Amino acid sequence: MYKPFVKHLENELFNRFNLQNRAIPAGLELKVSDRGRNPATIQSWCYQCRQLRKIRYTYIDAGESAQIFNSVIYPNHHYDLPLLGVDFLSFGKIKNLVVLDFQPLFQDDAYQRKYIEPLKFLHAKYPDLAQNLEMKFYDANQYFSKYLLFAKTDAETVATRLLAAFNDYLNLYWQMLDEAEPLQDPEDIARIVKAQKDYDQYSAERDPASGLFSSYFGHEWAERFLYGFLFEDAVPLAATAKK
Repeated sequence: MYKPFVKHLENELFNRFNLQNRAIPAGLELKVSDRGRNPATIQSWCYQCRQLRKIRYTYIDAGESAQIFNSVIYPNHHYDLPLLGVDFLSFGKIKNLVVLDFQPLFQDDAYQRKYIEPLKFLHAKYPDLAQNLEMKFYDANQYFSKYLLFAKTDAETVATRLLAAFNDYLNLYWQMLDEAEPLQDPEDIARIVKAQKDYDQYSAERDPASGLFSSYFGHEWAERFLYGFLFEDAVPLAATAKK
Protein backbone atom coordinates (compact mmCIF):
# COMPACT_ATOMS: atom_id res chain seq x y z
CA MET A 1 0.00 0.00 0.00
CA TYR A 2 2.87 2.37 0.76
CA LYS A 3 5.34 1.14 -1.86
CA PRO A 4 4.70 4.28 -3.99
CA PHE A 5 5.84 6.36 -1.00
CA VAL A 6 9.07 4.37 -0.72
CA LYS A 7 9.72 4.80 -4.42
CA HIS A 8 9.03 8.53 -4.24
CA LEU A 9 11.35 8.97 -1.26
CA GLU A 10 14.11 7.01 -2.97
CA ASN A 11 13.78 9.04 -6.17
CA GLU A 12 14.01 12.26 -4.18
CA LEU A 13 17.02 11.11 -2.18
CA PHE A 14 19.03 9.75 -5.08
CA ASN A 15 18.28 12.72 -7.32
CA ARG A 16 19.17 15.34 -4.70
CA PHE A 17 22.02 13.90 -2.67
CA ASN A 18 25.29 12.06 -3.10
CA LEU A 19 24.21 9.10 -1.01
CA GLN A 20 26.46 6.54 0.58
CA ASN A 21 25.30 3.32 2.18
CA ARG A 22 25.19 3.43 5.95
CA ALA A 23 25.78 0.08 7.61
CA ILE A 24 22.87 -1.84 9.08
CA PRO A 25 23.89 -4.45 11.68
CA ALA A 26 23.97 -7.96 10.24
CA GLY A 27 20.63 -9.71 10.41
CA LEU A 28 18.59 -6.53 10.82
CA GLU A 29 18.37 -5.41 7.20
CA LEU A 30 15.93 -8.16 6.22
CA LYS A 31 13.82 -10.63 8.18
CA VAL A 32 11.02 -12.98 7.21
CA SER A 33 8.55 -14.02 9.88
CA ASP A 34 7.70 -17.68 10.29
CA ARG A 35 5.01 -16.98 12.85
CA GLY A 36 1.26 -17.28 12.46
CA ARG A 37 -0.86 -17.58 9.35
CA ASN A 38 0.25 -14.31 7.79
CA PRO A 39 3.95 -14.33 6.91
CA ALA A 40 5.59 -10.93 7.16
CA THR A 41 8.74 -9.49 5.65
CA ILE A 42 10.55 -6.51 7.13
CA GLN A 43 13.23 -4.77 5.07
CA SER A 44 15.25 -1.67 5.89
CA TRP A 45 17.54 0.72 4.05
CA CYS A 46 19.98 3.27 5.44
CA TYR A 47 22.04 6.00 3.79
CA GLN A 48 24.04 9.07 4.63
CA CYS A 49 25.34 12.14 2.82
CA ARG A 50 27.07 15.40 3.67
CA GLN A 51 23.90 17.10 4.88
CA LEU A 52 22.12 14.12 6.41
CA ARG A 53 23.93 11.81 8.79
CA LYS A 54 21.28 9.07 8.85
CA ILE A 55 18.44 8.37 6.45
CA ARG A 56 16.60 5.24 7.46
CA TYR A 57 13.40 3.71 6.24
CA THR A 58 11.69 0.40 6.84
CA TYR A 59 8.85 -1.47 5.16
CA ILE A 60 6.80 -4.27 6.67
CA ASP A 61 4.78 -6.28 4.18
CA ALA A 62 2.37 -8.71 5.78
CA GLY A 63 0.05 -8.91 2.81
CA GLU A 64 -3.50 -7.75 3.37
CA SER A 65 -3.15 -7.94 7.15
CA ALA A 66 -0.54 -5.16 7.48
CA GLN A 67 1.45 -2.68 5.42
CA ILE A 68 3.79 -0.33 7.30
CA PHE A 69 6.23 2.34 6.13
CA ASN A 70 8.43 4.07 8.71
CA SER A 71 11.23 6.54 8.17
CA VAL A 72 13.30 9.06 10.11
CA ILE A 73 15.82 11.44 8.56
CA TYR A 74 18.49 12.84 10.87
CA PRO A 75 20.36 15.96 9.72
CA ASN A 76 24.10 16.21 10.15
CA HIS A 77 25.04 17.45 13.63
CA HIS A 78 26.15 20.74 12.06
CA TYR A 79 22.49 21.56 11.39
CA ASP A 80 19.83 22.27 13.99
CA LEU A 81 16.93 21.28 11.73
CA PRO A 82 14.11 19.10 13.00
CA LEU A 83 14.09 15.42 12.12
CA LEU A 84 11.73 14.32 9.36
CA GLY A 85 9.47 11.61 10.72
CA VAL A 86 7.15 9.33 8.75
CA ASP A 87 4.90 6.58 10.11
CA PHE A 88 2.23 5.15 7.83
CA LEU A 89 0.37 2.04 8.98
CA SER A 90 -2.46 0.04 7.46
CA PHE A 91 -4.08 -3.03 8.96
CA GLY A 92 -6.48 -4.94 6.79
CA LYS A 93 -6.71 -1.93 4.44
CA ILE A 94 -9.42 -0.63 6.74
CA LYS A 95 -7.51 0.74 9.71
CA ASN A 96 -5.09 3.32 8.30
CA LEU A 97 -3.08 5.54 10.63
CA VAL A 98 -0.70 8.16 9.23
CA VAL A 99 1.82 10.45 10.93
CA LEU A 100 4.03 12.95 9.09
CA ASP A 101 5.97 15.68 10.83
CA PHE A 102 9.02 17.88 11.20
CA GLN A 103 10.03 16.65 14.65
CA PRO A 104 11.53 19.57 16.58
CA LEU A 105 14.64 19.09 18.67
CA PHE A 106 13.76 22.10 20.82
CA GLN A 107 10.56 23.81 21.92
CA ASP A 108 11.75 27.40 22.43
CA ASP A 109 9.94 30.16 20.54
CA ALA A 110 12.86 31.07 18.27
CA TYR A 111 13.26 27.48 17.09
CA GLN A 112 9.54 27.10 16.55
CA ARG A 113 9.36 30.28 14.47
CA LYS A 114 12.34 29.25 12.38
CA TYR A 115 11.45 25.65 11.59
CA ILE A 116 7.86 24.90 12.57
CA GLU A 117 5.86 27.98 11.57
CA PRO A 118 6.73 27.43 7.85
CA LEU A 119 4.69 24.22 8.11
CA LYS A 120 1.52 26.12 8.92
CA PHE A 121 0.36 26.63 5.35
CA LEU A 122 0.86 22.93 4.49
CA HIS A 123 -1.00 21.87 7.60
CA ALA A 124 -3.88 24.10 6.53
CA LYS A 125 -3.77 22.61 3.04
CA TYR A 126 -4.54 19.11 4.35
CA PRO A 127 -7.21 19.49 7.07
CA ASP A 128 -8.45 15.96 6.38
CA LEU A 129 -5.03 14.65 7.44
CA ALA A 130 -4.76 16.88 10.51
CA GLN A 131 -7.35 15.38 12.82
CA ASN A 132 -5.88 16.40 16.18
CA LEU A 133 -6.02 12.83 17.46
CA GLU A 134 -4.97 11.99 21.00
CA MET A 135 -1.50 10.48 21.36
CA LYS A 136 -1.46 7.33 23.49
CA PHE A 137 2.27 6.65 23.72
CA TYR A 138 3.94 10.04 23.30
CA ASP A 139 3.80 13.52 24.73
CA ALA A 140 2.45 15.65 21.88
CA ASN A 141 4.49 18.59 23.16
CA GLN A 142 7.82 16.80 22.88
CA TYR A 143 9.40 15.95 19.52
CA PHE A 144 6.18 16.73 17.67
CA SER A 145 5.16 19.96 16.02
CA LYS A 146 1.77 21.62 16.25
CA TYR A 147 1.52 21.25 12.48
CA LEU A 148 1.99 17.51 12.20
CA LEU A 149 -0.30 15.48 9.99
CA PHE A 150 -1.92 12.79 12.14
CA ALA A 151 -5.02 11.01 10.92
CA LYS A 152 -7.09 7.89 10.65
CA THR A 153 -8.14 7.66 7.05
CA ASP A 154 -9.15 5.45 4.12
CA ALA A 155 -7.17 3.77 1.35
CA GLU A 156 -8.26 6.27 -1.31
CA THR A 157 -7.08 9.23 0.75
CA VAL A 158 -3.75 7.46 1.30
CA ALA A 159 -3.25 7.02 -2.44
CA THR A 160 -4.17 10.59 -3.32
CA ARG A 161 -4.11 13.20 -0.58
CA LEU A 162 -1.44 11.58 1.58
CA LEU A 163 0.92 11.08 -1.35
CA ALA A 164 0.50 14.75 -2.29
CA ALA A 165 1.10 15.83 1.31
CA PHE A 166 4.17 13.61 1.54
CA ASN A 167 5.60 15.30 -1.53
CA ASP A 168 4.86 18.78 -0.16
CA TYR A 169 6.42 18.07 3.24
CA LEU A 170 9.51 16.58 1.60
CA ASN A 171 9.94 19.59 -0.69
CA LEU A 172 9.69 22.03 2.20
CA TYR A 173 12.20 19.98 4.19
CA TRP A 174 14.68 19.96 1.30
CA GLN A 175 14.22 23.72 0.96
CA MET A 176 14.98 24.26 4.64
CA LEU A 177 18.04 22.05 4.35
CA ASP A 178 19.29 24.01 1.34
CA GLU A 179 18.88 27.29 3.22
CA ALA A 180 20.34 26.09 6.52
CA GLU A 181 23.63 27.56 7.70
CA PRO A 182 25.99 24.97 9.21
CA LEU A 183 26.80 25.49 12.88
CA GLN A 184 30.40 26.36 13.67
CA ASP A 185 30.53 26.68 17.45
CA PRO A 186 31.52 23.35 19.08
CA GLU A 187 29.05 24.02 21.91
CA ASP A 188 26.20 24.46 19.44
CA ILE A 189 27.15 21.24 17.67
CA ALA A 190 27.41 19.36 20.99
CA ARG A 191 23.90 20.60 21.82
CA ILE A 192 22.57 19.03 18.62
CA VAL A 193 24.41 15.76 19.30
CA LYS A 194 22.76 15.58 22.73
CA ALA A 195 19.34 16.54 21.37
CA GLN A 196 19.40 13.81 18.73
CA LYS A 197 20.57 11.24 21.29
CA ASP A 198 17.78 12.32 23.62
CA TYR A 199 15.31 11.87 20.77
CA ASP A 200 16.52 8.30 20.22
CA GLN A 201 16.26 7.48 23.93
CA TYR A 202 12.79 8.96 24.25
CA SER A 203 11.56 7.22 21.10
CA ALA A 204 13.03 3.80 21.91
CA GLU A 205 11.39 3.78 25.32
CA ARG A 206 7.95 4.63 23.95
CA ASP A 207 7.75 3.22 20.44
CA PRO A 208 4.61 1.05 20.30
CA ALA A 209 5.96 -0.71 17.20
CA SER A 210 8.29 -2.78 19.38
CA GLY A 211 5.33 -4.97 20.32
CA LEU A 212 4.45 -5.41 16.66
CA PHE A 213 8.04 -6.35 15.82
CA SER A 214 8.03 -8.89 18.64
CA SER A 215 4.78 -10.48 17.48
CA TYR A 216 6.15 -11.02 13.98
CA PHE A 217 9.86 -11.58 14.53
CA GLY A 218 10.37 -12.46 18.18
CA HIS A 219 11.33 -10.38 21.22
CA GLU A 220 15.10 -10.82 20.93
CA TRP A 221 15.20 -9.72 17.29
CA ALA A 222 12.81 -6.84 18.00
CA GLU A 223 15.07 -5.50 20.78
CA ARG A 224 18.12 -5.69 18.52
CA PHE A 225 16.24 -3.89 15.78
CA LEU A 226 14.98 -1.17 18.11
CA TYR A 227 18.29 -0.39 19.77
CA GLY A 228 20.73 -1.55 17.09
CA PHE A 229 19.16 0.22 14.14
CA LEU A 230 16.03 2.32 14.61
CA PHE A 231 17.29 4.26 17.63
CA GLU A 232 20.93 3.28 17.80
CA ASP A 233 21.92 6.11 20.14
CA ALA A 234 19.48 4.90 22.79
CA VAL A 235 20.57 2.75 25.72
CA PRO A 236 18.28 -0.18 26.64
CA LEU A 237 16.54 0.37 29.96
CA ALA A 238 18.01 -2.86 31.35
CA ALA A 239 21.52 -1.60 30.62
CA THR A 240 20.74 1.73 32.26
CA ALA A 241 19.43 0.01 35.38
CA LYS A 242 22.67 -1.95 35.79
CA LYS A 243 24.81 1.19 36.03
